[in-house]
Amino acid sequence: MSHNDASTARPVAFFDFDGTLTTGDTLMPFLKYVVGTPTYYAKLALVSPVLAAYFAKLLRNDIAKQIVLKQYLGGYHIDDLFERGQRFSEEVIPTMLRPDGMERLRWHQEQGHECVLVSASMDAYLNAWAKREQLDGVICTRLEVDQAGRVTGRIDGKNCHGAEKVRRMKQEIGDIGHRTTYAYGDSKGDHPLLENVAFGQLLRGRTFQPFKERR
Repeated sequence: MSHNDASTARPVAFFDFDGTLTTGDTLMPFLKYVVGTPTYYAKLALVSPVLAAYFAKLLRNDIAKQIVLKQYLGGYHIDDLFERGQRFSEEVIPTMLRPDGMERLRWHQEQGHECVLVSASMDAYLNAWAKREQLDGVICTRLEVDQAGRVTGRIDGKNCHGAEKVRRMKQEIGDIGHRTTYAYGDSKGDHPLLENVAFGQLLRGRTFQPFKERR
């Protein structure tokens, strides 16, 4: 690639979702939206030991997530979940958005940069939200389905968290070495992604601060 080609390559910005573009976790609100309030709390009592073990760092996040997903979503047809995810993206997610995170997204869009969501949250609702907000791509955790199209409760591949975000980014976006790259995150699980771009921004409190600058 020539210098001129490199200088005109379209910049790309990667955004974490939960806690970066939203005020908090979106998976549990989605599960509540799908199964309804009474069932949600009944099942929450069943999975609370799993969640406690996860927060105590006694259980890996991918294992804990699959136990929770199987309890809430196992047996649902994937088309049904994506339909509910479409409604969730229209009715609930707008009430959870962070103004400062969305301001960064809008700025990159106004500059004509490629904007990609990189999240451990689920494809069932992220795909619809990203399309609605005109993002260019979605890299996220996917639900496994059986031959009948029903959710097994397992994750298709790996949970899109930590180093897996970087692996998936390289797999799906390709070589970004010649491009100006940005990334935004809010947690330790975003550090590998922030380390692999030129301009990483970590949310601390209510402000984004430079994570590092790589030349």
